[in-house]
Amino acid sequence: MATPPRRDRSSGTPAHEWLGRSPQGAHMMRTAHELLAVQAVLAGTLPPSLARQVRVARIDGPRIVVMVPGPAHAARLRQTTEAAARRIRDAGWPVEHIVVRIDAAMGRVWTKKPQRMVQPLGETALQSFEGLQRQVAPGPLADAIGRLLRHHRS
Repeated sequence: MATPPRRDRSSGTPAHEWLGRSPQGAHMMRTAHELLAVQAVLAGTLPPSLARQVRVARIDGPRIVVMVPGPAHAARLRQTTEAAARRIRDAGWPVEHIVVRIDAAMGRVWTKKPQRMVQPLGETALQSFEGLQRQVAPGPLADAIGRLLRHHRS
């Protein structure tokens, strides 16, 4: 029984290996590692509750763009940007200032809305509603019964 060839596991998963083989993939991985490294340094300068809500979005030369989910987070982060930039510089990144942007979609949880389970009314039920409509005085209730009947008859 032949043993399978050994893979170089230095880069981790097959996706990492695949990305590392192409110049674009290698650049993307390097950028992701840089963003995560700056994110870690930034998180160390902030209170934990704020650090969980902050994402480093872009490193643009001496400027770092940071995303937060709302104006309250942005105001709190703007109070600490000078100290955070100093700490990031001390960690070896040439940062002059931090730009704070709001991304309202960050705090959202995207879930699929469940489908309504609707059973159509049977003929007996529709006949009962027709009888009720004849007995009810004109008004909002009679109008609602009429809409219900039109909806289920069409």
